[in-house]
Amino acid sequence: MKEYKTESIRNIVLASHSNSGKTMLVEAFANFTGVTTRMGQVEDGTTISDYEEEEVRRGISLSTSVVPIEYKNKKLNFFDTPGYTDFIGEVISAMRVADGVLVLIDSVAGLEVGTEFALQYSEQFKLPKMLLINKMERENANFQKALDSVQTHLETRLLPLQIPWGEKSDFKGVIDLLTMKAYEGEGKTGVEIPAEYQDAAQEGHLVLVEAAAEGEDELLEKYFENGDLTDKEIIRGLRSTIWEGNFIPVMVAAGAHKVGLAPLLDVLSELMPSPADVAPALATNNNGEEITLKTDDSGPLAAYVWKTTADPFVGKQTFFRVYSGKMIADERIWNVNKEEEERLAGMQVPHGKEGIAVSVLHSGDIGLVAKLSVTSTGDTLCRKDSPLILPGANYPNALYRVAVFPKTQSDAAKLSTTLSRLCEEDMTLSWYNEPATRQTILQGMGDQHIDVAIRRAESKFQLGLETEEPKIPYEERITRENAAMYRHKKQTGGAGQFGEVHLRVSPTQEEDFEFSNDVFGGSISNNYMASIEKGIRNVMKDGVVAGYPVHNVHVSVFDGKEHPVDSKPIAFEIAGREAFKLAFRGAGAVLYEPIMKVEVIVPESNMGDVLGDMNSRRARVQGMDTQKGRSMVKANVPLAEMLRYTTILRSMTGGRGYFTMEFDHYEMVPQHLAQEIIEAKRREDEEKEE
Repeated sequence: MKEYKTESIRNIVLASHSNSGKTMLVEAFANFTGVTTRMGQVEDGTTISDYEEEEVRRGISLSTSVVPIEYKNKKLNFFDTPGYTDFIGEVISAMRVADGVLVLIDSVAGLEVGTEFALQYSEQFKLPKMLLINKMERENANFQKALDSVQTHLETRLLPLQIPWGEKSDFKGVIDLLTMKAYEGEGKTGVEIPAEYQDAAQEGHLVLVEAAAEGEDELLEKYFENGDLTDKEIIRGLRSTIWEGNFIPVMVAAGAHKVGLAPLLDVLSELMPSPADVAPALATNNNGEEITLKTDDSGPLAAYVWKTTADPFVGKQTFFRVYSGKMIADERIWNVNKEEEERLAGMQVPHGKEGIAVSVLHSGDIGLVAKLSVTSTGDTLCRKDSPLILPGANYPNALYRVAVFPKTQSDAAKLSTTLSRLCEEDMTLSWYNEPATRQTILQGMGDQHIDVAIRRAESKFQLGLETEEPKIPYEERITRENAAMYRHKKQTGGAGQFGEVHLRVSPTQEEDFEFSNDVFGGSISNNYMASIEKGIRNVMKDGVVAGYPVHNVHVSVFDGKEHPVDSKPIAFEIAGREAFKLAFRGAGAVLYEPIMKVEVIVPESNMGDVLGDMNSRRARVQGMDTQKGRSMVKANVPLAEMLRYTTILRSMTGGRGYFTMEFDHYEMVPQHLAQEIIEAKRREDEEKEE
C-alpha cells in the first residue's frame, strides 16, 4: 500500500443496527477496488471484517475492524462496527478516532434501534453524518418509506444525493443528483437519466443546489443572481453545510450485490472531511495547559490508542490514530500515561485480520503495532521531550453482571490475568472481587456481551468459567447500643485457656469500625487488646446474622478477667469474637443494601409501562422529563431489583429503551425482605453441616 498524506485520508465509521449490511458493504468495496478477487460471505465466515471465531459462529460483528480502501488516489479507512447494542463500546471507540459516519438503513426495516444509537453517538461526537439506504434489491424495499422513518426521528433535514433506479428485483442502479447521470450496476460509467426519472431528478437536483448555496454566503448571493452554481461550487457548498450538520446527505445501494458502489465511493471521497478539514484536537501538556493540535506532519507527535486486542499467538495488538506529527516504524516513542518508553517494531496499517507493513504513517492515519508492553486503550503515544495527553472516550457504566468461577484448579491460577486481558480489549467490560460475597464479578452491557466474553476466555486463553447470578453485597449494621460478655475457658491436661471479655457495641456513622480500650484498673492487660480486636475483625468480615460484612460499628471493651497462668492471646481472641456476636445480635441488627442511581430513557409510548415496572422494583422516582418524543425517568432503585433489568427493558420497549446505572448509597432493607435473606443464610449453613 502506498503512502497517503493527510489530505487524502478519510476515516469513516460504518454504523447501524445489526444486519443492515455494513460488513458486506466493506466486502463489496474491497472486491470492487481489486483488493480481493472474490467476495466473502458472512454466512461462510469468509469476510475481511468478521474474522474472529465467535463472529463466524454467530454470523454478526462483535468488534470493530478497520479495512482501508484505495480509491482515486484516496485512502478510505472504513471502521466496520457491531450493530448489536451490547457492543456499543466498540462503536464509541471507533467514533472517538473517526472524522465522519456513514449510517446504513435497511430499505425494508427503516429506522431500527441500533441505528438510533448510531445517530445519537455521532451527534455526541459532533461527526458529519451520511445515510445509505441499503439492500434496495430486497423484496418489499421502499426508498421513500425508509427515508421517512428516519426523518420523523431527526430534526436535521435529510438531503438525497441519489435516488434509486428501480426497486426490489428491478433495482438496476442509482441516479446521481450531483452529476445528473444514471449509473447501472457497480456504477463505473454514467448514462443519460431515463425519461421516467427526469422530473424527479430535476426536482432533487434543485433542492440539492439550494442546500449547497446555504453553505456559504458568497454562494447564496451567486445563486440568487444566476439561479445556478457550477459543479465545483455545489461540492464546496455541500461540504460546508454537511460538515456543520445542517443537512444529512442520503445515498442508495445494494452493497452485497455490488450495485451503486462507484457513486457511493465518489460521494464519500468528495464530501467526507479529511483529517486536515476537522477541528484541531485538544490535548494537555505536562503543565496541565490545554493546547490545540493541528493535524499536521510537522506538529508534535501525538497518537491516541483507541483499541487493543490480546491474542495468545500474535501477542497484544495496539490500534492508534495519529493526531499530530508522523509515526515512523522502529522508532522509540513515549507512553505518557504509563511513563514508559515503547518501540514501534513492525508498524502496520490494519486490514481486517491482517496488517500491511508500512514505514511511515502520516498525521490523521490509522495504524497498528504488535507487542507493546505497557500500552492500553486510552493511552497517548508521543515524544518524551514533548509529552502530550489526548482525552479518552466516555464509556457507559456496566448494566449487567454475573459471578464467575473457574472450572478447574488450573483455571483458578489464570483467572485474574485472563479477565484483565479481556477487559483491556473492551472498555465496557470490567471485573472485580466483591469482598462482601467473596465472588468474582464480571460486568458488561448485557447477557450477549458477557456470553461472548466467557466464550473468548475459553477459546483465546483456554480459561474455563462457570457463571451464576451474583449475590447482592449487603451490609450488616446495628440500630442501638448493647453490651455482652463472654468467658472462654478450656481445661486440658496441661495449661488451659482463659479469657473473659465485656464489651459494648453502638452504631456510628463517621467510621466503618471504631475500637476503644475503656478498661480501668487493669482487669485485662493492654497486650491482649490486639487479640480481642483481631477476633472482632474476623467476625466482621463474615457477618453475624446473614453472612455479610459488618459496617458502621463502634466497639468499646470496658471490662474482663484474665488468669495469671491460663490467659493467652488466642483465648482473648475467641472471647472477643463471641462477645461481639452476642452484643451484635441484641443491638437491633439490620441489613443494608446498595441503592443505584438509575436513568431510564424510553419512547413516550412506553412511559406508563416503565413507571409501573419501576414501582414493582421498590424504586423511588426522583424526576421525569420528556424531550423529542422520548421520556426520561430518574430513580433510586435497589441493586437487587436491577440485576436483569437490561433484558426486561429491551423486551418492554422493543429494544428502544436504554438506561444508565451507578452506585449511589446504602439503605436499610425492609424487615420482611431482610428476614428472607437471613432465613436463606440459615438454611444454607444447615445444608453445609449435613
